[in-house]
Amino acid sequence: MIKEKVHEKYMQRCIELAKLGLGNTAPNPMVGSVIVHNNKVIGEGYHKKYGESHAEVNAINSVKDKSLLKKSTIYVNLEPCSHYGKTPPCANLIANVGIPNVVIGGVDTAAHVSGGGIKILKEAGSNVLTGVLEKESRELNRRFFTFQEKKRPYIILKWAQTKDGFIDIKRTNKSPTQPTWITNEYSKVLVHKWRSEEQAILVGTNTVLNDNPSLTTRNWEGKNPTRIILDREMRLADGFNVFNSEAETLLITDIKHLAKKKAFGNNIGIKFVNFNNEFYSQLFQVLIEKSIQSVIIEGGATVLNSFIRNELWDEARIFIGEKEFKKGLKAPTMKIKKIGYDVLGNSNLTFNRK
Repeated sequence: MIKEKVHEKYMQRCIELAKLGLGNTAPNPMVGSVIVHNNKVIGEGYHKKYGESHAEVNAINSVKDKSLLKKSTIYVNLEPCSHYGKTPPCANLIANVGIPNVVIGGVDTAAHVSGGGIKILKEAGSNVLTGVLEKESRELNRRFFTFQEKKRPYIILKWAQTKDGFIDIKRTNKSPTQPTWITNEYSKVLVHKWRSEEQAILVGTNTVLNDNPSLTTRNWEGKNPTRIILDREMRLADGFNVFNSEAETLLITDIKHLAKKKAFGNNIGIKFVNFNNEFYSQLFQVLIEKSIQSVIIEGGATVLNSFIRNELWDEARIFIGEKEFKKGLKAPTMKIKKIGYDVLGNSNLTFNRK
């Protein structure tokens, strides 16, 4: 087996490969795999899209001389799967082709795997080493692990605020139904890129009424996230951009409106929950049933503050523009724990809640 000090180099390559699947593999995790023979990479692959071949399959298929597999080491940043889903189990494939050494970044904590893949490999006689760049492997799949272990999606808060701490102007009945721009076009493109990386985007009623957003990735090549709209009093009706056919939309409203009938398009779903102390658990149950592992929350202030207040968030991304409003809608407040980077003329703070 390759000397242990070399393992991290190949595991890092697995992580780099896995990142190429960002935004396309959910609800599966991002996985990369590298096959090494005599300190030379002879095959590699990654999970490109949900429903398609897993990383280990692609790596094995990429090896030209299959006879070398029986004398090689396969690296994978997450425990090979041990169940039949969209594809057959990867642990069985590795055992069947006879790869003798397996190096794993992190154990898959999903209930249907959780050590099952490692057990298959060991019973087949493979030498299995786990925990190589485990921290980095878990960070890569933080959405997946949050969903599996906390039974809720990974939650990203995002907003833009002025230098003097406002996220919107003071609205009146005469205010136009459109966003109040604080940042620039470059920031807008970045936000659309972020949207393409998550499964869902969530806003409240006032954001729809005030801004009439589309909540799509129109300025970036990538799939549109599912639009989740919290509309407690069922004030919204067909005609707003969030109800167009560009993306799936899920309207969450209070169960007291169960008898109401509203006409929406075929891509619109309505879920009724209690907007009481059990609201978040009910909301998360709806999202779990739809296998939504990550949500980016873009407003408004009431919704953002509610998730902050209840400590139901994992990451915050905050733009701070050069404008000053003097008055208006105050931005959410939280303690900054980790400063991120600047984005072409706008300060951008990003940090995790740990």
